[in-house]
Amino acid sequence: MSYHAPEMPIQVDDETGVWTTDALPMLYVPRHFFINNHQAIEEEIGADRYADILYKAGYKSAWHWCEKEAELHGMKGAEVFEHYMRRLSQRGWGLFSIEQLDIAAGTAQVRLDHSAFVYFYGKVDRKVDYMFTGWFAGAMDQIAQAEGLTIKTHAKQTQCAAETGVDYGLFEVTPL
Repeated sequence: MSYHAPEMPIQVDDETGVWTTDALPMLYVPRHFFINNHQAIEEEIGADRYADILYKAGYKSAWHWCEKEAELHGMKGAEVFEHYMRRLSQRGWGLFSIEQLDIAAGTAQVRLDHSAFVYFYGKVDRKVDYMFTGWFAGAMDQIAQAEGLTIKTHAKQTQCAAETGVDYGLFEVTPL
């Protein structure tokens, strides 16, 4: 599955300057600006603490995004998760592809190629894509709830292209 050509309209409000895509307000910043801020926080509080904070924030944000996008486009189930991966890929974070997805079971595997974080950090023999982890559980849980399921999930990164001998990132979503 490839997501190279953006198909997202960007509207800019002439009065406020707010950028909107798919009915959600957006920020547009250079990658180095975002990642320099990310790295500064990581250096100050530590990668593990920062990963915990980002997991919770990412979970909440993914939930909100999936809920709004499903409503806007009339989508449900796996279609929402697939749309989410496509949009993430089109926004420069890296290329996300679904290796496995079962909403009812609360399981997924997501592959990440060309991570913006790996481009910045290089081979540092640790997982640097932790910002994305909560996104997958948040998306899964929102979609499951919209389907009337009570399953709750957790996500973790099992490998990262910043680790020696690894060519791509991999995330797993499993039920709690």
